[in-house]
Amino acid sequence: MPTISTYKEIVHVTKGFSTDNKFLIKMGDGDKKLFLRLFNLEELESKKQEFQILEKMKEYQILCSEPISIGEIEDYGYMITSYIEGKDAEVEIPKLSYEEQYNIGFEAGMELKKMHQYKAPNHIPSWYSRKVKKHQRYLDKYYKCGIKVKNDDKIIKFIEENIPLMKQRPNLFQHDDLTLGNLIVNNNQFAGVIDFNRYDWGDPIHEFLKIGIFSRGVSIPFSRGQIKGYFDNHEPDESFWRLYSLYLAMCVFSTVIWTLETIPENLDDMLDKVYTFLEDHDYFSEIKPKWYI
Repeated sequence: MPTISTYKEIVHVTKGFSTDNKFLIKMGDGDKKLFLRLFNLEELESKKQEFQILEKMKEYQILCSEPISIGEIEDYGYMITSYIEGKDAEVEIPKLSYEEQYNIGFEAGMELKKMHQYKAPNHIPSWYSRKVKKHQRYLDKYYKCGIKVKNDDKIIKFIEENIPLMKQRPNLFQHDDLTLGNLIVNNNQFAGVIDFNRYDWGDPIHEFLKIGIFSRGVSIPFSRGQIKGYFDNHEPDESFWRLYSLYLAMCVFSTVIWTLETIPENLDDMLDKVYTFLEDHDYFSEIKPKWYI
């Protein structure tokens, strides 16, 4: 990897759920820093697609890591990107003022809007067909898993009544993990978005369910700001809130199953988050959450 042959220091990075081995590379030429990911060779093709996504994001002038090189070395694949200077927004944002938190959310919303210019390739099936199949798989597993969410019949009824709304939704790029943990803050300001490895294609409104599950529990000013920034400082209409609520409702069952299959030791914590957003919406009697109102 000649790009980093003149490194001064290598720091192993352990944060996050990714199976990649991640390293911060401090270069010998001044203050330049790079980010290195090592991964299994069988992942190389999917990582090349992620690399192309980053190239596309730079075309749209998204504040994110700049792709530098990708390839294989010995028994591993590697990807090198630029490093965004700053700190994890999830840790930093509670220390900031209401206005600073709101402004960081506002800028994150504007960046998200720019990402959604990227249309899905023609071979990607419709959002509706993919999402309905995925939801049904999770629901089938939920019925068998032994976990019972309060008022699940009410939640399922809300989904059934509103699921046809997805039929005409656009098929666009989704970061699909735009949480505070994947944002960088520097000098109390928004610095960039990281971790595009979970990207997907579909309805851009689906991105916002991460606010209801994660961000609102850390910073309501940020959460409000992200929505207002996305909508150019205007209020979103009822169709936004209805789709937002639909995706949150569907997420009840996928969250239970994903947690059981991936991090079962975190089930209680994830169920607390589920019940928080269910109460935010009074089990979907209300489509606009209490924290936003």
